Amino acid sequence: MKPLVSIIMGSTSDLPVMEKACKFLDEMHIPFEVNALSAHRTPDAVEAFAKGAKERGIKVIIAGAGMAAALPGVIAASTTLPVIGVPIKGMLDGLDAMLSIIQMPPGIPVATVGVNGAMNAAILAVEMIALADEEVAARLADYKAGLGAKIEKANKDLAEVKYEYKTN
Repeated sequence: MKPLVSIIMGSTSDLPVMEKACKFLDEMHIPFEVNALSAHRTPDAVEAFAKGAKERGIKVIIAGAGMAAALPGVIAASTTLPVIGVPIKGMLDGLDAMLSIIQMPPGIPVATVGVNGAMNAAILAVEMIALADEEVAARLADYKAGLGAKIEKANKDLAEVKYEYKTN
């Protein structure tokens, strides 16, 4: 099995956030890999990874980083693959990381999800892959249909909650 998505994080301390992406890709039956690379501590390894990702069959890269959050941008600078940045909450409630990721120069785009939004990053990656894979598209459609069903169930459950002045 060859990975289609690569999940990269600045250090293993980011795993509690990034594992949400891992779980969703697993649920969608999308082969993926997970690695820790640092734009500041292992810059040569980051560049080599980014330059070789497409040749290895990777279709989308999800890169999580906190604080200075250079990792997604450094990866995007060395590949033509889509890169999705996940700002990791650290200092300044993750605002510092988010601003670092979204302020990319022209020609080096990084799609950016919300702070600690690894799940949305995985969903976006699956949406990209689903453009060329009908089976993945069907699984994604089922997942999205299930989101509505969860809200319908929540409303049924809420209807059973009783308060003296509740009207529904």
